[in-house]
Amino acid sequence: MLPLRMEIGGFDLASRVFIVAELSANHGGSLEVARETLKAMKRAGADAVKLQSFTADTITIDSDHPDFQIDHGTLWDGTTLYKLYQEAAMPWEWHSELFELASELGLICFSSPFDNTAVDLLEDLKAPAYKIASFEIRDIPLIRYAASKMKPMIMSTGIAREEDIFNAVNACREMGNDQIILLKCTSAYPARVDEANLRTMSDYSDRFHVEIGLSDHTTGSLVPTVATSLGARFIEKHFILNKDMDTPDKAFSMDESEFGEMVNAVREAELALGKVSYELVQNAEKNRKFGRSIYTAESLKKGDVLTTDNIRSIRPGFGLPPEYLPWLYGKVVNQDIEFGTPFSLEFLDEQISL
Repeated sequence: MLPLRMEIGGFDLASRVFIVAELSANHGGSLEVARETLKAMKRAGADAVKLQSFTADTITIDSDHPDFQIDHGTLWDGTTLYKLYQEAAMPWEWHSELFELASELGLICFSSPFDNTAVDLLEDLKAPAYKIASFEIRDIPLIRYAASKMKPMIMSTGIAREEDIFNAVNACREMGNDQIILLKCTSAYPARVDEANLRTMSDYSDRFHVEIGLSDHTTGSLVPTVATSLGARFIEKHFILNKDMDTPDKAFSMDESEFGEMVNAVREAELALGKVSYELVQNAEKNRKFGRSIYTAESLKKGDVLTTDNIRSIRPGFGLPPEYLPWLYGKVVNQDIEFGTPFSLEFLDEQISL
C-alpha cells in the first residue's frame, strides 16, 4: 500500500518538496510585522506560510498552579502556560487578511488549529490543509474533527510515542481521510542535530503508509537538506522577519537570508537526487574517450607475439576494450604496428567478434 498522491492548495507534493515557513509567534503582536513577514517568506522562496490558530483560553487555563508553571529547562521558564500563549497567540481577526495577502503573494496559507472552533474558522477561510502540532497529537477528538473535513492532515510527532502515532493515523482513516503526512519532529527548542533521528521518517512511510516530512527546530539547513535526501516531501521551519525581535520562537527561527539559503540547499538536494538512470549525461559520454583501452606499448613487427610488455591497458579509450587483454597474450600480429597505436582485432589473423 503506497501513500496517495497528494496536493495542498494546488501544490503537487510529487513534483517537488513543499517548503513551509512557520509564522508562529513571530508576528510579535503586530499585524504589520506579520504582513511584512509574509512578504519576506515569499522573497526567500517559501511555497507556503503556516499560521497557528488558538487563543490562550482555547489552549490552556489561567492558573498559577505548579502544573501550569514552565520550569523544565526551556526558553520560557519562569512564566505560565497562559501567559506564554497570550504573548504567542495571533488574533483571530488577522486570519482573513493574512490568508488574502498570502493569496496575492502566491503563497499557500494554512494553519494549525488547536480546538474545533479554530477548525471552523479555517474552514470558513477555505484552508487547504490542517497541521496538527506535536503537543496535540494525542488529542484524538480534535484530529477526528479536522480529518472529517477531508483535507490533507499534516501531523508532527515531536512528543509522540509509536502508539500515539498509530492512534492519530488511525483516527484520520476512521474518518475516511487517507491524506496523511507525518512529520519527524524533535520537540526541543532549539533542537540538537544529533537528536534528529531522520531515519525514522522512512520507517513512518513503511509502517504507516503515509507521506513523510520534517518539522525542524534545529539551527541551519543541514537537517532539512538531509531529510530531503531521505525522501521528505514537506519541510517546515520557523521564520522571523528580524533576529532583533524579541519573540518566544526567536532562538529557533530563520530570517529571510537563512531561509533562502535553506531553500536553495533543499532544491539543490532535489536536483542531485534526480532519477534512476543508467544513461550518461552529455559530458560523461564525451569523457568515455578518456577511459582505458588496449594500446601498443612498443613498436611491433609482423609476426611478433603479444606480451605484457608490448600491449597494455592505458588511457585513452580508442582501442580494444581492456577485458580482451588476457585473450590477446600469445597471439601473433599480422602487420607492423607503431608504438602508441590503439589495438584492433584487424591486427590479428585469428578473429573474434566483439
